[in-house]
Amino acid sequence: MVMHEGSSIGVFWLLGACPPNTVAAGVCGVSHSTTFIPRHYYFQTHGPSVCEMSSSNRTGSSPLIFILTGIPSLPMSSYWMALPLCCLYLLMLLGNCTLLWMIKTDHSLHTPMYYFLSMLSVADVGLSLSTLPTMLAIFWFESTSLRFEACIAQMYFIHSFSAIESGVLVAMSFDRFVAICYPLRYASVLTSSLIMKVGGAIFTRGICVVLPVAVLIKNMPFCMSHVLSHSFCLHQDMLRLVCGDVRVNSLYGLTAVILTKGLDSLAILLSYVMIIRAVLSIVSQEAQAKAFSTCISHLCAVLIFYIPLIGLSIIHRFGKHLPPLTHTLLADAYLLVPPVLNPLVYSWKTKQIRRRILILLCRRGTQQRV
Repeated sequence: MVMHEGSSIGVFWLLGACPPNTVAAGVCGVSHSTTFIPRHYYFQTHGPSVCEMSSSNRTGSSPLIFILTGIPSLPMSSYWMALPLCCLYLLMLLGNCTLLWMIKTDHSLHTPMYYFLSMLSVADVGLSLSTLPTMLAIFWFESTSLRFEACIAQMYFIHSFSAIESGVLVAMSFDRFVAICYPLRYASVLTSSLIMKVGGAIFTRGICVVLPVAVLIKNMPFCMSHVLSHSFCLHQDMLRLVCGDVRVNSLYGLTAVILTKGLDSLAILLSYVMIIRAVLSIVSQEAQAKAFSTCISHLCAVLIFYIPLIGLSIIHRFGKHLPPLTHTLLADAYLLVPPVLNPLVYSWKTKQIRRRILILLCRRGTQQRV
């Protein structure tokens, strides 16, 4: 056996793209491992290579199976972890479905702000349901194996709904910008037809941008190690197991991240800069406080979504010394926390939704007494 040594390659800190010509020892951007193995480190052995063996397994009778990983240093069958997960998913479904039902049935909520909020709830439900099957299967039934086709599908839906949620947050920031900076033109600018077009564009972008990612990785040869780093399939995690050249996949992954979360974060930042300028120009402090209060819910949703994402990128670049548990928990928080907290934040901070919930609870209490 002969080992050939090549040059080392730097780490891409941006989430979603792995360095070209490398095999990552962990998930690029969302991993608990940040060591990269240069592709010039390879082994020559007698017989078929690992790529050939993997390719033959995919084309033969035995399907390609990936092994999912739970939480490091935690037993697979852990009911104290499974029960909170079930509670989180139930809370997410209850909160988001309640929001969707209230917005649909209450005609006073048929405004642009609540239409965008309903889109956010749909994205949250889709993102949570994408991770639900594998996470509960691991902690309830100790089932860690997942077929290649199912892993591709889960990866596609996770990244698609994540891109959709990012786009919805941009639309909601534009809604707040128009409401505060041009209140008299709000109804004429954000018409129903425009909201439908914006919503269609957001969902179309999320579906189309991620589709090439799934198509590209579907045709790649995989090495003998099929152990993933998380309880769900992610593009970066699957890419590190590829034996072939991943430069095209990595470059497109970086481009997709820039075109979605990169541009979206800049658009949100620009919207809030202009909102702050407009609010500070108001003379009355009471009016300033009222204007800022209309943005609190959306600002909380933005922070809930982007803080774990930024934290993952920073830890991936500078947190090599941190334990794997830190990376895993941050990745789980990025996908699980926003769908749970968003309906709670909007229910608590938005007067119309809070009043509607109180009326609903009072009616049920009166019916039970009767």
